[in-house]
Amino acid sequence: MRPEESMSERPKAPAADRTTLHSRIASIVLVAVLVGVSSFAIWSSQAMSRAAHAADVAAMLSDHYDRADRAVSAEESLERKYRLEPGPGVREKFDDVAADLVQALDLVAANGNQADRARAEELRLDHQDYLASIKRMFDAVDAGDLALVLDLDQRETEPLFDAIAEAVHGAAASHHDDVVAKLAELRELETLTSRLTPWVFIVGLLLTMAMTWVNHGHRRLLDAERRQALHDSLHDSLTGLPNRTLLFERCRRALSAAERSGTTAALLLIDLDRFKEINDTFGHHYGDELLKLVGDRMCSVLGEGQTMARLGGDEFAILLPEIADSGAAVEIGCRLRAVLEEPFTVEGVDLDVEASVGGVLSGEHGNEPTVLLQRADVAMYIAKTQNLGVFAYDPSVDAHSPAKLALLGDLRRALSSGQLVLHYQPKVNLTSGEIVGAEALIRWEHPVKGLISPDAFIPLAEHTGLIGPLTSHVLDSALAQARIWIDAGAPLTVSVNLSARSLLDDGLPQQVAESLAKHRVPAELLELEITESALMAEPVQAQRLLAMLALMGIRLSIDDFGAGYTSLGQLKNLPITEIKIDKSFILNMGLEPSDALIAHSIIDLGHNLGMTVLAEGVETAEALNHLTTFDCDSAQGFYLCRPVSAAAFDEWRDAYRTSADTRDAHTSAG
Repeated sequence: MRPEESMSERPKAPAADRTTLHSRIASIVLVAVLVGVSSFAIWSSQAMSRAAHAADVAAMLSDHYDRADRAVSAEESLERKYRLEPGPGVREKFDDVAADLVQALDLVAANGNQADRARAEELRLDHQDYLASIKRMFDAVDAGDLALVLDLDQRETEPLFDAIAEAVHGAAASHHDDVVAKLAELRELETLTSRLTPWVFIVGLLLTMAMTWVNHGHRRLLDAERRQALHDSLHDSLTGLPNRTLLFERCRRALSAAERSGTTAALLLIDLDRFKEINDTFGHHYGDELLKLVGDRMCSVLGEGQTMARLGGDEFAILLPEIADSGAAVEIGCRLRAVLEEPFTVEGVDLDVEASVGGVLSGEHGNEPTVLLQRADVAMYIAKTQNLGVFAYDPSVDAHSPAKLALLGDLRRALSSGQLVLHYQPKVNLTSGEIVGAEALIRWEHPVKGLISPDAFIPLAEHTGLIGPLTSHVLDSALAQARIWIDAGAPLTVSVNLSARSLLDDGLPQQVAESLAKHRVPAELLELEITESALMAEPVQAQRLLAMLALMGIRLSIDDFGAGYTSLGQLKNLPITEIKIDKSFILNMGLEPSDALIAHSIIDLGHNLGMTVLAEGVETAEALNHLTTFDCDSAQGFYLCRPVSAAAFDEWRDAYRTSADTRDAHTSAG
């Protein structure tokens, strides 16, 4: 190696070392920046994840408490309903709601902290005491002991319920506030992260810009989630309408504003009629889609500032912050019902729906959302049970509830104590004079009030769970009597009337088949009578059930024909074997030529459709002669025989046959 080469290489070593050092420093700085950026990103992500998780847990607990709050409100509503309309259906719903409350408390205990678990356990114990008190009250209702019912309500159930409701509602409100607080903390954390991010990422330049972009997108996502979480906590997930929480919040503001300004607010409660049948027939998917369409259509009627909320199931509520009077509220209720008249099309299927509306006014009917909603529910129930469509709350409607409660309690006991008996009215063939059947008609022999007309208790039974047991009792008793007549060598067709609710019961054919088998009565000796109004209530369901009954060999008859709205197109598609002309046309045939013409036309119509025709309400010989002239097949009425007990019916039949044999003998001798 030459000396000059050695000298020339010496200065390069320090430069290489500096470059290496710089490279190492740069690498260290870069690594430090990356580590710092990564550490910051990890910290930010974990901190926001923990905050988001805390918000999710708080929201979940809030949902559980809200569920418990709804269950408590439902318990109160069903307790009141049972006192008005005791029945196994209401009691079963009450048990389901009570179980739902217990399940909600279990979820609170499973997901909450120590305080939540302690509160849930305390509420569970209080609820057990409340259920025990409720059982005693329901037993008192069933026993018709109104005084005991009121005493239990004042001493036990009401204080226990108030304590539970206050605790649950307070916990629900507290956890709702906690959700809002957690979301606020999350927002503050996002703000802090947003402020620190530029200072951390400025060292990394391009890395900072990239990370800022990522963080900005993440923040937008969290903002959207926060807004969505807040929206979901205040709106119904199916329809997007405000839920009970938001309705109550707006209702409180409206009531405060109305009190300050001296105006009036109104609350309407809307319940869809026969919605359950749509769910049962087409499935819950159709029901859910229908609820969305119903909500959209009713919203189109409302004005600015008016709130429509879905409370659950097929129940909606309308808040009217300013209303003139109850007449104006009823008018809006009528408009809401009117927009539902046009069928809703769900996946090609036209669905008809109606609604019952109950309304209340602030000040006049209450100044608290819970009180107003409770009384709107009472008004809605009156509108539904009395087919009024829309009804404004009237305190006097509760004045009759004790009498109705007592009568319903008596009716329940009458089913098991033999007070309900059947009377039979014969049907006579007008050509041969033979007795071709007997209609079974229920009578209530009350031990105190005497004979009670079916018109007084059948409507009550139809609006409660008693119509099912009552129909079963009549069917079973009538077939038992049919078996007696068969064993006596004098078989006779027995007619039993079905209510509109019976045609909504998919279990009806099975029930009839089991009763026929139990009493060993041939199906052809049973005739079921259905009114035109019952057919029109749910024509598709009615046609399906009637077809099943006809396949079993059971005779089917349209009762009170001419008084309803059965179309000829519908009539020809029904498996009907007999038409019964409504008695309103028969009673006045001698005085009103138009009634005679209608009766004659119905007879011709029935014969042309291959059906037999029976006239009911025959009370004079003149009416019987008219019907014979019109070629009517058979008749029944007071002129032939009033409805009588089975024993009296047998005596009448023997006397009728003897009289007929005597007439035949005289005819032969002549």
